[in-house]
Amino acid sequence: MTQPEAVLFEDDGSIPNNPLLPCLIYRRVVDLADSKSPGNTVENLFARNGWRDVWWNGIYAFVHYHSRIHEVLGVARGHAQVRLGGRSGRELEFAAGDVAVLPAGTGHQCLSASDDLLVIGAYAPGGEYDLCRGSAEERTRALGSIPTVPLPKSDPVFGRIGPLLRLWKR
Repeated sequence: MTQPEAVLFEDDGSIPNNPLLPCLIYRRVVDLADSKSPGNTVENLFARNGWRDVWWNGIYAFVHYHSRIHEVLGVARGHAQVRLGGRSGRELEFAAGDVAVLPAGTGHQCLSASDDLLVIGAYAPGGEYDLCRGSAEERTRALGSIPTVPLPKSDPVFGRIGPLLRLWKR
């Protein structure tokens, strides 16, 4: 089982991030070499492990976060330079087979991407989708909602035995 890199991001005054739950970054964790439909391969992996409300697209080019739900991003095709943690966060290169699990509050933004980028996203059950861009009003509300988002019962990559269950505790 691949162990993810676990990264905590501090509140930058605009993007709250998550003070307790680290962002999990899995490198080359999804084998797409023989897949005829990499998007379906990633979507099916997330669905098998209970992460739903799947979407296919890229990552927004503006800084944003979700204050009431945890999100997973899986790169099915291409590559992208992504900043996690808001404007003062960390820039990372993501490529096909990589997965990032973002706890509620984690800022994310696509800085550049290959023309063929395909990201599959999904959400942990028990949360409610919202889109926040870092306004003062959103941040005040988010500081109250982020700690109340239920913890997932499974890791989106490895299910009920995955590292998320060990690394995400309150």
